[in-house]
Amino acid sequence: MSSAYSTDFDIWTDQTAQLLREGRWTEIDTEHLIEEVEDLGKRDRRAVVSQLIRLILHLLKWQHQPERRSDSWLDSITDARVQIELAFEDSPSLKNDLSEQVDTCYRRACRQADQQTGLDVSIFPAACPYELSQCLAGDWLPSE
Repeated sequence: MSSAYSTDFDIWTDQTAQLLREGRWTEIDTEHLIEEVEDLGKRDRRAVVSQLIRLILHLLKWQHQPERRSDSWLDSITDARVQIELAFEDSPSLKNDLSEQVDTCYRRACRQADQQTGLDVSIFPAACPYELSQCLAGDWLPSE
């Protein structure tokens, strides 16, 4: 069974699901199954963090480049909020993880804003000026 894991992941998942349904515990490739279950949580956390970086990036651009505001930026802000909200619906504990990641996400968003806007990174505050609850609020936008 573990050879299927290396050669055809789709077949491995189908076989593993069937073995689980049938309760054939001793035949399950537990080593790889454990890895995959752990990776599911990591993927969800990475996806939420990625959305928060995108959200903060567009909030920074919105605040620091008011003359360039666009529907596209609003769409990105709205979509990032929706994606985070959907992830929280599936896994509420991700909200705790995300609150611990705000500073890291902010620093990454600042670097991206620097690259995308040509604004010097030094114009952005050293610490995130937005509360997570503000970032996630559907009707909140930073002022100039």
